[in-house]
Amino acid sequence: MKAPPTIRWTPWRFVTAFGVVSLLSDVVYEGARSVIGPYLATLGASATLVGLVTGAGEAFALAGRLGTGPLADRTRAYWPLVLVGYAVTMVAVPALGLTTALWLAAALFIAERAGKAIRGPARDVMLSHAAAAVGRGKGFAVHEALDQAGGVAGPLLVAAVLAATAHNYRPAFLTLAVPAVAGMLVLLWLRAGVPDPRRFEPGPRPGAAPAPPTARLPRVFWTYLAFTVLTTAGYATFGVLSFHLATRHVVPVAVVPVVYAGAMGIDAFAALASGWLYDRAGFRVLVAVPVLTALIPLAAFTTTMATAVAGVLAWGAVLGIQESTMRAAIADIVPAARRGTAYGIFAAGLGAATLVGGLLTGALYDYSITAVIVTVAGIQAVALILFLAIVRPATQAWSLRR
Repeated sequence: MKAPPTIRWTPWRFVTAFGVVSLLSDVVYEGARSVIGPYLATLGASATLVGLVTGAGEAFALAGRLGTGPLADRTRAYWPLVLVGYAVTMVAVPALGLTTALWLAAALFIAERAGKAIRGPARDVMLSHAAAAVGRGKGFAVHEALDQAGGVAGPLLVAAVLAATAHNYRPAFLTLAVPAVAGMLVLLWLRAGVPDPRRFEPGPRPGAAPAPPTARLPRVFWTYLAFTVLTTAGYATFGVLSFHLATRHVVPVAVVPVVYAGAMGIDAFAALASGWLYDRAGFRVLVAVPVLTALIPLAAFTTTMATAVAGVLAWGAVLGIQESTMRAAIADIVPAARRGTAYGIFAAGLGAATLVGGLLTGALYDYSITAVIVTVAGIQAVALILFLAIVRPATQAWSLRR
């Protein structure tokens, strides 16, 4: 029998290198996402359509994993899925600079999000194996912090190009082809250095029989999923937030991506802080999610610049916790053999809720900002009640895997 490939990299080196890949890819797609609302508005989109397109994009990015998660578990083809997923994103975003048709721009945005669906579960499973050796909260947090360094750089790059070209979106999108190529090169180098990240985590060796298709996921996973779906259903997309900032003239159009960059900086800080606390206190740290989400529309949809920006920064904090600590928790409540499926189902629920959140806040915004504030506050109150009901069993599951 052929011996499994030797891993010469440390787990921290793997997590950090994958973070660099995410950093470069975030320069690409967060640069685009920072201006997608105003860009679609210039092509004739309404707030409802912006909410629908951005919500649908996030739904594709997350709900699509319902298929790619089990596929990763069945095939263990983690690297092929990751490579294809990143390639789709790196092509779709620069292509936005080649069209001015509303339907095509919307399709490319959704295609970029579909690339994330392809790579997401496989990437998270590989990260969970490496993070097992360094602390899952910290491992996912460091990856997310590097990821969001790109989330800061991308919008700033787009803002600089827009300012230099009198708000011409075409060169702004085309410029993002440079970090796209760099990201793919780093990813190929990482693949060569760590062909099988499963070897980082103690337990059954690679080649052990996978869990049967009928194996059940733990009950605590489903209650955790229900809480996540509910709190996310009241979470606005940045497309709607940026639509408000631009169309109500809260900030100049060229400043919108700068505000987004600030939110990405807060995202990184929130990821590191919540990840550090999670490794010490467990699921209780996630109470911050419904509390902050309820405050976002109250601040972000004002016409006072400082207050609106503060609301967007709160949005970034919630995103940081969602994309780091809430992902790390899955690895602590689900066995490794079923982890890809769990990540896929979790992301599918998150995606469906994101679509609802984008469409709901966009439609309510067109009707009344007060309606947005009241509705989101009500949703988060119910989510908080559900959180209090599940925190004990979730914490017990967390403790068993420490």
